[in-house]
Amino acid sequence: MDGALSSPAVPRSPGILYLHGFCSSPASWKARLLGEEMARRGLAGHFLCPQLSTVPAQALAEASALIEAAQAAGTRLTLVGSSLGGHYANWLAEQYGLNAVLINPATVDRLDVQKFVGEHHNYHSGERFQFTAEHAAQLRAQVRRPTPERYWLWLEQGDEVLDWRDAAEFWAGCRQSLLPGGDHSFSRFPEFLPQLIEFCGI
Repeated sequence: MDGALSSPAVPRSPGILYLHGFCSSPASWKARLLGEEMARRGLAGHFLCPQLSTVPAQALAEASALIEAAQAAGTRLTLVGSSLGGHYANWLAEQYGLNAVLINPATVDRLDVQKFVGEHHNYHSGERFQFTAEHAAQLRAQVRRPTPERYWLWLEQGDEVLDWRDAAEFWAGCRQSLLPGGDHSFSRFPEFLPQLIEFCGI
């Protein structure tokens, strides 16, 4: 998982860069649904969803390379980040001046990331990897204060993994959709798809 990323083709007009969460992949439920919806609309070439490294600094480097390639091609991407991908999307949005949709995002500023140190496995491939104290330090160093007008925050209060209140406070002032019930996967994702694509200007 930590090897070189094989870069997908960069779209020539507005596109979406989807960033999956910790232990996840492009095979995740939301990534597949969004990719399928984009394909149904004839927009498959406007959707990027790389397998991110399990090393936080490398994950940002991979996503940055895609954004910079898109910018060089005259393309503006909108970021969609789920869970830890929401943390990455925040850093990238601030770095490159992009808009982002954050779905039950990991609020690293409020998390004890040290508790994740140890061995984990990818939910889809089963591949095992080590998350180290150095990786935790990389995550903490990536925290950037958000510019409110760039973000749309999606939170379900039934999230069993992360406390939605941490995200609501960290991204205070941003557009927020706070919904009762649900879970960490953001169970209402299918009904939000049309609004998401509209927000991305596609």
